[in-house]
Amino acid sequence: MGTDRHGDLEKILHYRFREPRLLHQALVHRSYVHENPHLQETDNETLEFLGDSVLGLCVSHLLWWLYPHCNEGDLSRLRSAIVNERELARLALRSRLGDHVLLGKGEEMTGGRRKPSVLADTVEAILAAVYLDGGLEAAIQVVRRLFRDYLSHPFEDHPLKTLDKDYKTQLQELTQGRLKLTPTYFLEATCGPDHDKTFHMSVMLEESVLARGSGRSKKEAQQEAARKALEKLAPDDEFPRQACE
Repeated sequence: MGTDRHGDLEKILHYRFREPRLLHQALVHRSYVHENPHLQETDNETLEFLGDSVLGLCVSHLLWWLYPHCNEGDLSRLRSAIVNERELARLALRSRLGDHVLLGKGEEMTGGRRKPSVLADTVEAILAAVYLDGGLEAAIQVVRRLFRDYLSHPFEDHPLKTLDKDYKTQLQELTQGRLKLTPTYFLEATCGPDHDKTFHMSVMLEESVLARGSGRSKKEAQQEAARKALEKLAPDDEFPRQACE
């Protein structure tokens, strides 16, 4: 498995892997593993888990460096506007990262190569692979190049500041502002085969369930649960009793 196999992708990343197997694993979707058990491949879900944290750290580092006069709240909101499924999927489409993902035939036929959850997860897995292969500095440089369109504006004129915040961010700001509490999310169940799962999540405040949501990924289900919770909450200064199930 030589580096030439994914040479085009390495050119997009401006990074050449010393361990090409890491990049290969980052591109293996679980549907491909399910349909090709004889290949004994490992899917990219554990790399995605690590990559979520790597991406958050790299973007935090770059925002801290680029906008030294901004306060914590401003930096946190801008990071949330950049590091979310919608923006990661847009970046992946622009960079044609999705063209390199190994998908099962079923996932391919249902448009998996353009699904936001597949694309966002792949970006995170690739960044985890870079981090494991070259360390934190290599990951920061790759993030800086990939996200250059997000990191090339003065903070006051940053285009992402005008975008609607994702539902999880809106809910967290609302509950922290009113009650000084942070919502937590729990996986209640998964349904379907490994290559086509549906995730069912709940969002809670302390011991109370605010709402439940479902989606094709955990992140999608969390966003749906947060959206439903926001719809239940009254716009006044107190949480109504019926907001909690």
